Amino acid sequence: MTLRVFAGLGALLSLVPGLAMAEEASLNGGDTAWMLVATVLVLFMTIPGLALFYAGMVRSKNVLSVLMQCFAICALISVLWVAYGYSLAFDSSGMVRGEVNFNSFVGGLSRAFLAGLTLDSLVASVPESVFITFQMTFAIITPALMVGAFAERMKFSAMLIFMAVWFTLVYVPIAHMVWGGDGALMWDWGVLDFAGGTVVHINAGIAGLVACLLLGKRKGFPTTAMAPHNLGYTLIGASMLWVGWFGFNAGSAVAANGTAGMAMLVTQVATATAALGWMFAEWITHRKPSVLGIASGAVAGLVAITPASGTAGPMGALVIGLAAGVICFFCATSLKRKLGYDDSLDVFGVHAVGGIVGAILTGAFAAPALGGFGTVEDIPAQLWVQVEGVLFTVAYTAVLTYLILKVIDLVMGLRVSDEEETVGLDLALHNERGYNL
Repeated sequence: MTLRVFAGLGALLSLVPGLAMAEEASLNGGDTAWMLVATVLVLFMTIPGLALFYAGMVRSKNVLSVLMQCFAICALISVLWVAYGYSLAFDSSGMVRGEVNFNSFVGGLSRAFLAGLTLDSLVASVPESVFITFQMTFAIITPALMVGAFAERMKFSAMLIFMAVWFTLVYVPIAHMVWGGDGALMWDWGVLDFAGGTVVHINAGIAGLVACLLLGKRKGFPTTAMAPHNLGYTLIGASMLWVGWFGFNAGSAVAANGTAGMAMLVTQVATATAALGWMFAEWITHRKPSVLGIASGAVAGLVAITPASGTAGPMGALVIGLAAGVICFFCATSLKRKLGYDDSLDVFGVHAVGGIVGAILTGAFAAPALGGFGTVEDIPAQLWVQVEGVLFTVAYTAVLTYLILKVIDLVMGLRVSDEEETVGLDLALHNERGYNL
């Protein structure tokens, strides 16, 4: 039997056709207070968490460019989310369960510029304004994750246009299809994604891989040493991500309840297990554990537990975390070297692969028989549903990302000049130096 997580984001909205205010819902102060905190925590993940995580891994001549990209994406997506993103993602008007139509893929524009929003508007037991902002932070971090894949070589102007178009044509439709409620494509399939394994991580990881392949390798890669600028920043950024992720996962319950509490617990368990899994895999393989390795392992665990955080139990979290840490280690090292692609900061190896591992294993560990808290009884059937969701997301994201980037490249070019790349993007694109940061 397909699991339906009514505590999840899409379910909450599917209870309210067309996002109309629920008549029987009432404001809950505890839920609202928690969601305000969770929203701040998720924003904290991007600025400063992800920004510092990435800035520490690039070369010193590009540190400001990465910080700038994350900051600018935060501002850009915030505005687009208010203008039309929220409406296209969560307006459920025109959808009918079991019927595939245009609104199965994307919502309508009845809520463009947040039309109809009032102080009294509710989603479940929290103000709709809080829910809008919470979901905005998810929309912000998803394209920001891609920055690490093409770091040190994309034009800032091209990056802004790419992010705006990608958000519109890729992020918003995937979010709607997974979380849009009855009538949304992957929702009707029964795909389980509590907090964004497909919507955020597979989506961003696949897009990042396509982007780095189209842009080509950095000058000198892989023969020239491209050591991280400051791994202290990276570890601080990873720590911020770890803390902020409790808002990401536990906040996706949209309530201060048992689901949020269990999501917090399994997030901690999976992250710790993945960090150790990556560390020991690296230790055995390379004879020394590294700071970059354990930080990357922790992020891989955070990614993998995300889709399962509302349904998995502690034992499931241990398995998901271990699998993510070890598999992502080999994909970000051995597989990357073998295939020769230049994913600068391992967005594909950590986010796409970690998201795929977590999304598929969600189908197993949501089952009570394996210690989960969902209603999955037929594990093989649910695993296949999860695989379908993964394959659809990979195909949709890869094709649309490729087309968007090709058009932008034809119109204005994607990549900086050789001279600009040599000088560094800090000076070449922003006329600033971040060397002494």
